Amino acid sequence: MNYIVRRILQIIPVLFIISFIVFILVFIAGDPVALMLPDDATQEEIEQLRESLGLNEPFYAQYGNYVFSTVQGDFGESFRYGQDALSVVLERLPATFELAIAAIVIAIMIAIPFGVWSATKQNSSIDLIATGAAVVGKAMPNFWLGIMLILFFSVMLGVLPVSGRGSFAHLILPAVTLGTGIAAEMTRLIRSSMLEILNQDYIRTAKSKGIKSLQVIYKHAFRNALIPFVTITALQTSTLIGGALITETVFAWPGIGQLLIQAVNTRDMAIVQACVMVIAVIVILMNLLADIIYRILDPRIKLK
Repeated sequence: MNYIVRRILQIIPVLFIISFIVFILVFIAGDPVALMLPDDATQEEIEQLRESLGLNEPFYAQYGNYVFSTVQGDFGESFRYGQDALSVVLERLPATFELAIAAIVIAIMIAIPFGVWSATKQNSSIDLIATGAAVVGKAMPNFWLGIMLILFFSVMLGVLPVSGRGSFAHLILPAVTLGTGIAAEMTRLIRSSMLEILNQDYIRTAKSKGIKSLQVIYKHAFRNALIPFVTITALQTSTLIGGALITETVFAWPGIGQLLIQAVNTRDMAIVQACVMVIAVIVILMNLLADIIYRILDPRIKLK
């Protein structure tokens, strides 16, 4: 419990540093007032808007106001949507969670059987195929794989929708696109972990006692191999939340990644700041969850 409390307290300075970096990037990106007013706006109107937004104040004053507002969950109003920026981001979050969870499920369904199979059949043709597929899966860019899947399943076969969100069919292609690279990394991780575990003395002892091979693999070896696997899964889930930018753009998936890209293109800085902070909080919480699960799986590990 003390460890969890300490970790939660450590989140505060991390968020403070992230907020400072985000604010500097937005600050040097330029004055957004020009995009918020029509082309024929007078200089007086521009100055009035800048003053109302506090953009005439010095840097430290603007940052202080920004931190004070952020702590209260106020990231400002999106000039594009005409709504509170945080509420716009939170509306998109379920779509991103849906895609990330589906991608992780697909990755796990591929990685566990192929990783275990590859390790137990080391240097066989099955091992070569699995490791080769993992290398190819990791090397393929998401945008290229997504386009190829659209061309084959949507354009040529016409069995799956090209883009959008609304049904299970809409979820398949973006989830496969996003999950393939993760599956490749997980497969290699499970294989290497299983190979290390299978060469341990207690595994040889279990085999010498006549315990069935499947029981040795899944009850004794796989449980211990799960520790790094769970860690990488939790970290990948957090990465997916913020890293699905390209996949969401390719498939017009209305998630936080697509929203962030659109906000950057239109210089809607309130949305950009809200997106980055929400993603940062999710990543930090997922890392904390990974540490806790790590401790549960292996009580010998001391978290200090």
